[in-house]
Amino acid sequence: MPAAETPKGLFITGTDTGVGKTLVAAALARVLRQKGLKIGVMKPAETGVPDCRRLGPDGTLLKWAADSSLTDDQICPYRLKAPLAPAVAASREQQRINYSELLEQAQAIIAEHDFTIIEGAGGLMVPLAGGLLMADFAKALALPVVVVCRPNLGTINHTLLTLFAARNLDLQIAGYLINNMPKEKGLAEETAPHSLASMTMDELLGILQQAEGDDRQKVESLAEQLLSMPTYPLLARHLPS
Repeated sequence: MPAAETPKGLFITGTDTGVGKTLVAAALARVLRQKGLKIGVMKPAETGVPDCRRLGPDGTLLKWAADSSLTDDQICPYRLKAPLAPAVAASREQQRINYSELLEQAQAIIAEHDFTIIEGAGGLMVPLAGGLLMADFAKALALPVVVVCRPNLGTINHTLLTLFAARNLDLQIAGYLINNMPKEKGLAEETAPHSLASMTMDELLGILQQAEGDDRQKVESLAEQLLSMPTYPLLARHLPS
């Protein structure tokens, strides 16, 4: 029996909004682009965009990190003003998110690139279009999922719930990354990595320290951190060589 084809991308999700998944997604794109690979990036929908005629902050950062020649509409087809779940924001703004077209566009980007980083909006259970969730989009693409989580109080519950949901939805889980670990750790930050590692079968792909500067500087810092993590080989198994 021939070996299964390795997926040509990763789907980046978070345990919640504001955990830094865009920075992590951009850092991964940056690492791979610096290896000379042609990297596709996509954020199917970005909300809270001030001027929807242009890419929002997340789409802009992904495009820069990947040095992408994709158009703005390919990188982020749906840009919405309201800082809400995509399906809710689209409804308020009298737009319709065409899920089928979104899926076809993502598949085309994956096919045309060496590797593609797709970043969801919010977490897996965020409504994307109609009754479809961001998790449905990830499952349809059949890409391994990387869960980005925070290090502070509450992260054990949020991370385990996200991984549990992903597993029960039959998503392929690459693992989880703890992001934004502060230099001065409290008890929650000190104990969260071990607690999570002991409570789930999924792999802890790494712990990323709090990055300083503007978003591009943070991406550069996180890209360096990714490559220097002792656990990088675990992540590298899901990346092109």
